[in-house]
Amino acid sequence: MYAIVEIAGHQYKVQQDQRLYVNRLKDDEGAKVSFDRVLLVDDGSKVSVGAPAVKGATVNATVDRHLKGDKVLVFKKKRRKGYQKLNGFRPSLTELVITGIALGSKPKKAAAKKAEDTGEKAAPKAAKKSEE
Repeated sequence: MYAIVEIAGHQYKVQQDQRLYVNRLKDDEGAKVSFDRVLLVDDGSKVSVGAPAVKGATVNATVDRHLKGDKVLVFKKKRRKGYQKLNGFRPSLTELVITGIALGSKPKKAAAKKAEDTGEKAAPKAAKKSEE
């Protein structure tokens, strides 16, 4: 089973027990986090595609550690001008361990309840309009 999830503005393909490096998150080390912006879930027999996200699907993970990535060098040069500039930076990263991918079936029931509620609420509004 795998899922495509949006974490901190980037999309990642994740599986159970996978280690993933993402941009620095605010959560502490050892904290459990869940991401509900799941764009696609494939469980082997069925593929669920969201519009834009799959309802009720979540990806659970734990924050393993915070670290800095490898140095990225930025080199600028203008030919025949004697201009050279070298800059570098190390991006701040968070290492996540994916603990599970959950497909929720409860939101379908909630959607049915919402449809019933809107049907009941629509009648009093119609009555108010007829009274005026």
